[in-house]
Amino acid sequence: MSSMNIHEILKYLPHRYPLLLVDRVISYEAGKDIVALKNVSINEPFFSGHFPHHPVMPGVLIVEALAQAAAILTLRTENTTNKEDTVYYFVGIDGVRFKKPVMAGDQLILKVSIQRKIKGLWKYSTRAEVDDQLVTEAQLMCTSRSV
Repeated sequence: MSSMNIHEILKYLPHRYPLLLVDRVISYEAGKDIVALKNVSINEPFFSGHFPHHPVMPGVLIVEALAQAAAILTLRTENTTNKEDTVYYFVGIDGVRFKKPVMAGDQLILKVSIQRKIKGLWKYSTRAEVDDQLVTEAQLMCTSRSV
């Protein structure tokens, strides 16, 4: 199992501020799973408009953070990095459930496991946790396309 700092993550994800949602990879095993971290700061641009009196991270961004962790795992599994001529897309999201709000100051732990890969379509089982409590879970499907 290995970890990755932000400089390594930037080699694998095309995302940049304000849409880069993975701060660190705690551990990963290529072909199997990844555990990553997102520090949820009150300085996030979405907090000024998403319930400013009660700052809650939008659920769609939690799912996006899980997808970014999945992309890192996929690229590590394929032993490649981000390429300008290839984009990884969502092709499906099933069974998404939001169990608890994610607040400013939380550390969001992103857990992604590869379920299968068939003809370029990757399926993942994902969960996001704060303080060892489940906040979001979903089945994600992604694929890559040349642009």
